Amino acid sequence: MIRIRGMAEAAGPADASAEFNAALMRQTLNTELLRVKALIATALIFLAISAVTDVFEPRIVQWIWPSTVGVLAVYGIIAAFVAFETLVLFRIKSDIRHGRDVPIVWRYVSVLVETSLPTLVLMMQIEGIGPDKALGFGAPLVYFIFIILSTLRLDFWLSSFTGLVAAAELLTVALLDRPSIDVSQNPEIYYHGERSFIIFLGGILAGAVGVQLRRQFAASIAAASARDRVTDLFGQHVSPQVVERLMKEGTAEARDIREVAVMFVDFRGFTAASRSKTPQEIVERLDGAFAVLVDILERHGGIVNKFLGDGFLALFGAPFETRDAAPQAVAAAREMVEAMDRVNVTSSWPLRIGIGIHLGEVVAGSVGSPRRKEYTVIGDTVNFASRLEALNKEFGSHLLISREVRDAAGDGARDAVFHGEVAVRGYDRRFEVWQLQ
Repeated sequence: MIRIRGMAEAAGPADASAEFNAALMRQTLNTELLRVKALIATALIFLAISAVTDVFEPRIVQWIWPSTVGVLAVYGIIAAFVAFETLVLFRIKSDIRHGRDVPIVWRYVSVLVETSLPTLVLMMQIEGIGPDKALGFGAPLVYFIFIILSTLRLDFWLSSFTGLVAAAELLTVALLDRPSIDVSQNPEIYYHGERSFIIFLGGILAGAVGVQLRRQFAASIAAASARDRVTDLFGQHVSPQVVERLMKEGTAEARDIREVAVMFVDFRGFTAASRSKTPQEIVERLDGAFAVLVDILERHGGIVNKFLGDGFLALFGAPFETRDAAPQAVAAAREMVEAMDRVNVTSSWPLRIGIGIHLGEVVAGSVGSPRRKEYTVIGDTVNFASRLEALNKEFGSHLLISREVRDAAGDGARDAVFHGEVAVRGYDRRFEVWQLQ
């Protein structure tokens, strides 16, 4: 028995790790992109508010910026900041497209440039309205915008560095024109020092939040990656449609009655022909034939429910319902017969295919023990389709269908040849059997 664990190990832990790291990098770049967009939007909002205030309440602007040069300089700083962040935005988008990360040095340079914006504005305000008013105004609070948004970097050290730069620059500007930093002569140094410390502490806390967000993203990506790997591996043994349904239902044992077109496919005389072949040759021939047939089957909306040695059971209308189960099954069967004829022309081991299709109600769902289940269909429809396929040997045909399939297939089965009412093994009465070319 092949175990999922063994297949997961065969997939390669290195490949899984690389995939995980790439996914985490993309997520980090996406949050960084969100941070940059938020900064651009915030800067434009500040610019718009300042412009509106300048137009409708020029006295407020004149009180904050006594000189017109100061106002224009601030506008220029904000415009330059927006231009810088726009360049960062396009750089991150380019990195996401090419699957590469932003260099760590560039991240720290970005922190230094961004966090220095309120420092420049604050220095200009100090020249205009004095240090006491400027330091008590709004510019120092802008640092917290950068600190809060730094959590989207998902990096503890970058957030802490943001807080450190903000705290150091604020404290430097506050003490720049002080004749002495002697606390006994300038007790307000306590005030500025405490504010700077709180800002630095805010950066550390933002970093802690960013780390927690990163862990949650990593856990989500790991869970999604594991789910995708299980789905891919499981999908190699069970039809992907069945995997999708089982992943949605979990361990639920939901079963439902539905109308399904059941198809049995078998290779005639395969057992006798395989006696002169090695096991490797047998497997390779079956794999090659199944690859062709299953591809056709899935393109027409069918699924392989289970492989049965040198054949398989296929379903149309389960696990997902469809109104066109019969015509889809007929179209797939016709193409499968044609495909095998083409393959046999160039093959040293031609295979004669037999197909039987019946349409009817089945019970569809997970069946088995609490430890081992499989998705399957149960009912007389399945049994009759199997018996119908076996009749190909009696009629020397490739494709037989029941009356129910012929009626439901419409124009797709108008050319069916009627074999009359035929005795079917295991049944007391006769059934109409139709052959498709």
